[in-house]
Amino acid sequence: MSNPFLNHTDIVSEELILGCHITGVYDVNRNNILKDDDFGLVEKWATSTRKLNLKAILFHNNFSENTQKTFESEYLSFVDIKYDTRFNPNVFRYYVYREFLKTHSKGIESIFVTDVSDVVVVKNPFKELLFLTNPDTLFCGDEPKILENDWMIEHASHLRSKIPDYALYENNFKDATLLNCGVIGGNVQVMNPFLDKLWYIHETYNDDNKTAFTGDMGAFNYLVRTQFNTRLIHGAPVNTVFKMFEETREDCWFRHK
Repeated sequence: MSNPFLNHTDIVSEELILGCHITGVYDVNRNNILKDDDFGLVEKWATSTRKLNLKAILFHNNFSENTQKTFESEYLSFVDIKYDTRFNPNVFRYYVYREFLKTHSKGIESIFVTDVSDVVVVKNPFKELLFLTNPDTLFCGDEPKILENDWMIEHASHLRSKIPDYALYENNFKDATLLNCGVIGGNVQVMNPFLDKLWYIHETYNDDNKTAFTGDMGAFNYLVRTQFNTRLIHGAPVNTVFKMFEETREDCWFRHK
C-alpha cells in the first residue's frame, strides 16, 4: 500500500489522541452497518478531547466535506483514508495508526489510540505522573474477566489455527486479566514497535479470517502478553471498568462505556 499520510504534517503534535471510524461494512460487534456521515457516533469522543485541549485526529472513510468543515478545529482534524476491504475495520485501523506514526514519528512524542464510539477522555493522560514516569511502558484498557473465557476462546479460533504458539500462550496466561484494545497508548518508542508487530500479526495471519470474530482482541492480548508483559500498565487509572457505564467516575484517564 502507498503511504497516504505524507501531506499531513500540519496536524502533527507532540501528543495525540487517534481514532478511526470506518463505515459501509458490516460491523460484527453491533450487528449492523454504521451510517455514513453521522458525526453523532463520535461526537462524545471528540467533545471530550476538545474540553481537555487535546489534539485529536479522526481517520475515516465517510465524512462529507461539509461535516468536516463544521466540526474540525484546532483540536480535531479529519484524515480521509482508503479502506482495505480484506480486513475488518477493527483490524485495519492498526495499519492506519502504524503508517501515520511511522511517517510523522519525528514530530510525535506520545499517543493514545482509542475506540471512538464508546470511549471518552476524562483526564489528560500525557500530564499524569504515572504516564510521565513510565516512558518504556505500554498502557491499555482491560476488562473484569480473565483471558480464558468463552467469548475469547471463540474469538481467537482463527488465530489459534494459524499462529504456532497461540495455544501455548493461551494456556500460560489463562488466568491473566483480559486486556482491552479500546484504549492503547504510550511513548512513540514503545508504540512504534508495538504497532509494527500488531500489524504484522494481522497482515500475516488474519487477512483470510472467515469467522464471525475479528481477531483484534485475540491478536492484541497475544502480542501484549508475550512481548510487552514486563512493561505493561492496565486498568485503573488508565480506564474505568469496561461495560460498567461509570458515567460519573472522574479518577481515570479514559471512560470505556
